Amino acid sequence: MQKKFLITSSDIFAISSQKQFEKIALKVFRFQYENNLVYHEFCNFLKTDPHKVKSLQQIPFLPIQFFKSHEVVSNTNPIQETFTSSGTTGMITSKHLVTDVTLYEESYRKGFSQFYGNIEDYVVLALLPSYLEREGSSLIHMIDDLIQLSNQPESGFYLHNYDELIAKLIQLDQAGQNVILIGVTYALLDLIEKHTFQLENTIIMETGGMKGKRKEMIREELHQQLCEGFGVNAIHSEYGMTELLSQAYSLGEGIFECPSWMQVLVRDTEDALSYVREGKTGGINVIDLANINSCSFIATQDLGKKYPNGSFEVLGRFDHSDIRGCNLMVV
Repeated sequence: MQKKFLITSSDIFAISSQKQFEKIALKVFRFQYENNLVYHEFCNFLKTDPHKVKSLQQIPFLPIQFFKSHEVVSNTNPIQETFTSSGTTGMITSKHLVTDVTLYEESYRKGFSQFYGNIEDYVVLALLPSYLEREGSSLIHMIDDLIQLSNQPESGFYLHNYDELIAKLIQLDQAGQNVILIGVTYALLDLIEKHTFQLENTIIMETGGMKGKRKEMIREELHQQLCEGFGVNAIHSEYGMTELLSQAYSLGEGIFECPSWMQVLVRDTEDALSYVREGKTGGINVIDLANINSCSFIATQDLGKKYPNGSFEVLGRFDHSDIRGCNLMVV
């Protein structure tokens, strides 16, 4: 039965046109409809006839909350890794059961090189305290691997040893070494409170937000503070989540671009099955074809808008309690 749905990783990662993307996405949809029990039931609940699904817009997107309550898998292979989301004590966290971790590794390695080139050109420094202090972080798995692949003895993780990190950043930058410092947002702010930098060869990449450690800020204000504190012109960002196996990157201004096997659609927040036009605010739906073994079609709880070239912006989050009165919709 599964034979005709066979989709290989080389099919996914070799996508180079919109037509190819749509063709493989529809194949993945049919495969997951047949083989993912949770997704199958969700599609049936929506009365979706898989034979009538002929475009991306007709594919049902599984609400991300299902990863908290169900086992979302599309095959019966043994689970190699379970990635979990961060959450405060007592919160139900998302679980992403990964049956083939090499797909994740291929996805972030190829995704990184699509945007930044060869990993060996960089020293990778990671300031990710909240992630390092727990088990099951897909981000730590990725950064740990990128640190190894950079092949640079200087690459590594920092926890709370800010003075050491400050000295290292200054030393590497002055030596003309390309550096990527990837940090959880609040920790980057902590760092620039201790020292003001003038960096010329360093990319600052923020991810993960405030984690309840600081007051939330609007992106423009946050990026301005970080630019001033590090002495750089732009702040890069990484957009990924436990439930995905791919990441989008922003090289500045909060505008994200996807690797060629990932796309976003923006749904109407009042009617989850319809879409808003480009430039309008709505809920972000992600297609991540690397997620072939779980679910490639996920309705997130992020708000955003999409631009004609396929790039997108993330404007915040909503939960179900404030969908109705969400004034952000009137953009």
